[in-house]
Parts: sequence; C-alpha cells; structure tokens
Amino acid sequence: MVDAAYPQDSGARRANTTGQVWAFRSSIKPGDLVVMPSKLRPGYLYLGRCTGPFRYAGQEPDPSRRKQLPVEWKPDPVSRSAIKDDLLNSLNGAMTVFNPTRNEAVARLEQVFLTAVDPGATAIKKPPTAPAAPVDEGVEDVTDPETVPTLEAIRDRIRTHLVENFSGHKLTGLVADILEALGFVCIVSPSGPDGGVDILAGTGPLGLDSPTLIVEVKSEPGQVGAQVVRGLHSAMTQYQADQALLVAWGGVTTPASREFAQMRTRLRIWDGEELLERLFATYDKLPATTKASVPLRMAWVLDDEEN
Repeated sequence: MVDAAYPQDSGARRANTTGQVWAFRSSIKPGDLVVMPSKLRPGYLYLGRCTGPFRYAGQEPDPSRRKQLPVEWKPDPVSRSAIKDDLLNSLNGAMTVFNPTRNEAVARLEQVFLTAVDPGATAIKKPPTAPAAPVDEGVEDVTDPETVPTLEAIRDRIRTHLVENFSGHKLTGLVADILEALGFVCIVSPSGPDGGVDILAGTGPLGLDSPTLIVEVKSEPGQVGAQVVRGLHSAMTQYQADQALLVAWGGVTTPASREFAQMRTRLRIWDGEELLERLFATYDKLPATTKASVPLRMAWVLDDEEN
C-alpha cells in the first residue's frame, strides 16, 4: 500500500512511513495523552486525550485523512515557552509518532495537560519501576527516537536561554531594549509593584511625542487571563497613552484573546514567539551588553523539513 502510494520515495523512506502508519494504528490507546504541534500557531502545542480506537474512514475524499484516531483536545494550546529544555528536546524526536519517556516525560506532560506549565523533572516523584510491557513485534519501536536539529529545536534553545537569563524584571529590560531599537524612548519602572505598567514609552527626543505607549510584561510560563488585558486597557486610559502592549511570555487564554479582539486598534500582545521574532528583527540594533547576554549568530540554512 505504501509502495503504491509513494513510488518516488526511497526504500528506506517507505519503510519509515510503513512503521509510522503501524505505530499510529497500534501504539496509541484510548486514555493516552496526545501532543501535537500547532500548524496555525508555530511555537504552540495542542494536548488532548485519545478517546477511542483507530478507525479507517474509507469514505473520506482526502486519502490523507482516512486514518483517524478520536482525540478530545484541550481548547487552549500551550506555548513551548512553558516547557523546560530537557522535555522540549525529548519532543523534538525524528519521528512523527513516538513515545517520549526520558526525564519523566509522561508525568510532566500530564501536568502540562492539567496546568499548562511544565513542573520539571525534579518536581515529579519517580514511580516504582514497572515491568516492561510486551512488545508487538509487528509494530515499530517508537520509544525515545533520536532528536533532530530542526529550526524549532534551535528556537527552543533560545527560548530556554531567555527563561534562564531574563526571568522576572530582567525580561522587562530586554523588552525596553527592543522597543528602543524600534525608535521608542523608554522609562522602565523599578522592580516591584508597578500598578500594571512596567514601561512608559514614546517617540521624539524626550519620549513625549505620539504614539505614546504603556507596556506590561508577564514573564511567567503560564497563560495570562482576560483580567490582565482589561487592567492594561484601564491603565492606558489612566496614563492617557495612545497604545498599549502586553508581553505575555506564556501566551494568553482564549477569553483574553477575545478581550484583545475588541481592543486591537490600540492594544497589541506579544507572546513568547512574537518576542523572539522582535528580538531577531532588532538584534543588530540592540545594546552591546544585551547582545552579549543573548549571543546569537546569523546562519542561512535550507529548511527542508517538508521534504
């Protein structure tokens, strides 16, 4: 079947495809946790629970959609920024369908499913070693495959570096550096309670010209709720600012996104992915001290992940 569908592929690639089809059909059981990267929101993962057995929908017009597993998905995707480096490395397996087990991956992903935050390997109580399950010789072993150096894996390393070196108020300083590279003059509030405003920014020599901007920076890995968006909107009126920016490293919830949609002419949200893009776009204009803290090097590579 695979040979007929992909005659142009090499024998090794067809063998890999066959193994993945069998793994998809036979390895995932009802109740298993399923993790899938979002195609619409790069840098995010959807988590869900398998609710039934594999089925083949022969009536489906699109042949690529005929092999199906029912999954009940969580409504909000989780930012990869909320997951620690060792677990992200396990998730960057060379296979599409695989079973990560290193570094207490299963227990930690269950916590991510519940809380949208990775507690880390040290926070997980290691269960007693269970006897190995019998292996179906007809199914390819998809446990802990080798990782691959994809562009997403490189971004994961940069995310982890920012988490480790720009936690808390330090992230506010990085955001201010990026805004100044974009032409703003910034006043950064001191560390501590700030009334919801971490940065006051504006254009012109004194930073008093329009557009004026207030910024709130949330460095925690979890998603930010609608209350924060409402609070920033109120602060924008209080400070008589033209615009507002919410930097939410772990992203925002669906209700917060709905609130934002009603204010999008004056308010913007940068999640961890957008902050990375702004960092890359302004890197050459950042202060030398900031570039020393985030040492990046430009490299052109052929993105052949789709090939």
